[in-house]
Amino acid sequence: MQSYTIGQAARLLGVSPDTARRWADAGRVATHRDDSGRRVVDGRDLAAFSVELARTGDGEEGPSSTSVRNAFPGIVTAIKLGDVAAQVEIQAGPHRLVSLLTREAVEELGLEVGMEATARVKSTNVHVDRV
Repeated sequence: MQSYTIGQAARLLGVSPDTARRWADAGRVATHRDDSGRRVVDGRDLAAFSVELARTGDGEEGPSSTSVRNAFPGIVTAIKLGDVAAQVEIQAGPHRLVSLLTREAVEELGLEVGMEATARVKSTNVHVDRV
């Protein structure tokens, strides 16, 4: 399972590293020390927390001021696989993006809940890049 440093988690959540540290210190998101002694968050825990944060609107940043053609780096929060099609949800700060793609594409990218990914939006299309 992928883990994220506090700085990486903060970027994915759209908040400052200080805010992410305060949330971790308050027990809002679970952390542990990796082999190097850095404080990290498990990907699945971060995915669940990002969904909760978006639901409650408790982030520190205001609305995004980016163009719709931009990339939204975030964390995969859900994957629903069908026989042929798949649905991938990515939480990018306060933004929840949903991409409909083939099951084969999800498998080729090796996407899993808790993994960092980038949603690229143009018009009504959402493309997913594995980071």
